Amino acid sequence: MREAALDMSAREPASRAEDSPAPLLQGWGLCFDAGGKRLVDRIDAGIRPRRRTVVMGANGTGKSLLLRLLHGLIRPTAGEVLWQGRPLDREGRRGQAMVFQRPVMLRRSVLANIRFALAVRGIGGSERAAREAEAIERARLHDLAKRPARVLSGGEQQRLAVARALACGPRVLFLDEPTASLDPASTHAIEELIREAHESGVTIVLVTHDTGQARRLGDDLIFLHAGRVAETGQVSEVLDAPRSEAARAWLEGRLYLDPPPRHPPPRRNVRNPRRGTS
Repeated sequence: MREAALDMSAREPASRAEDSPAPLLQGWGLCFDAGGKRLVDRIDAGIRPRRRTVVMGANGTGKSLLLRLLHGLIRPTAGEVLWQGRPLDREGRRGQAMVFQRPVMLRRSVLANIRFALAVRGIGGSERAAREAEAIERARLHDLAKRPARVLSGGEQQRLAVARALACGPRVLFLDEPTASLDPASTHAIEELIREAHESGVTIVLVTHDTGQARRLGDDLIFLHAGRVAETGQVSEVLDAPRSEAARAWLEGRLYLDPPPRHPPPRRNVRNPRRGTS
């Protein structure tokens, strides 16, 4: 299923493609194996700065794994992740933050959850106090600041998780289905936080199964199938006129299985800016 190499400008007008900035974050030939199975298979992914990239696909296609690989939470079995053209390192990871589907809450108050995240980043003094206040205001949790975070509702916890991540000042914010189990009001609140973050210059990478959410929040779309990139392009183009059979079947609610290959798949030449052609 290699109908499109991951070049987000491939489906844009030539003039716009020429003006597109270089990717802030890239994955080249990313593979991840576990339990004797290949779960992510030779993915090439480029995340452009100040864009909102949506990752979609059926359950088990590798969406969450791709985010974890790009964020450096797990190491690829093969391939590499580049941050501004160089291998992702500790300093690069400091420019990123991630929010999970089930928010991770520490056994302390709402305010202390934010304070701990900032302390880990080495942010203290008056700057930390200012960021704490801003995060509490952003999450609309001022009246709950001293309450244990783990007793908040699901929507309140997720607002806290997003505000806590943004308080650290990331250039890239990864969100792994942040509204999957939330009611419409809570979903709207989270989407507003994401919009505000993007308007302030944060690059967004969002996993979602919700096509409506993808249209509301996305610019670029990566569609995965069986651990591989099936299709990429602008959100509206892929959702309105998918080119891959995997994307068409998923959008129509049909089951889709890859046919057994008759011949080994041809190798694609993908240009790595650091290593030439691989």
